[in-house]
Amino acid sequence: MKNKNHQQWSWIIIVTFFALSVVNIWFGLFGFVCMGMPIYHALRGRGKVHCSKYCPRGSFLGKFLPYISLNKTLPKFMRTKYFKNFLLILMITMFGISLYHSQFVPINIAKAVFRLMFASFIVGTIMGVIFKPRSWCQVCPMGHATGLIKEKQNGKNKKAL
Repeated sequence: MKNKNHQQWSWIIIVTFFALSVVNIWFGLFGFVCMGMPIYHALRGRGKVHCSKYCPRGSFLGKFLPYISLNKTLPKFMRTKYFKNFLLILMITMFGISLYHSQFVPINIAKAVFRLMFASFIVGTIMGVIFKPRSWCQVCPMGHATGLIKEKQNGKNKKAL
């Protein structure tokens, strides 16, 4: 059977997303797809499959940053559940504040989504240059959220037995 790992080419999706959003900010709304797909996979019981097979950001980081990365190990505190929870709460809070300030006007929501996606892309790129290329993937709020969903689902499965 053929390996269906889209990591080799899915980086094109995030580059296209940013390019189109710069040309026309309405494309920023497609960021909801990037945020929603990991949750969709997790809710379908697939765990963190999005991170390992489909994630466009991870694909970009893994494809381009090995050439410029310092390849340092991510500090231990950044790999803790406390840090990942903090980052997830921070990102949700930032996004919530952006949505509130958008007054729920669609064009402003598109700008808010684009800003969140671009800011996390820049942070991920900086982390990938300083640390290993896909260091962002170890702390990614969406990846962490899918892991929490999987934990919750596994907890339900254990109680059912």
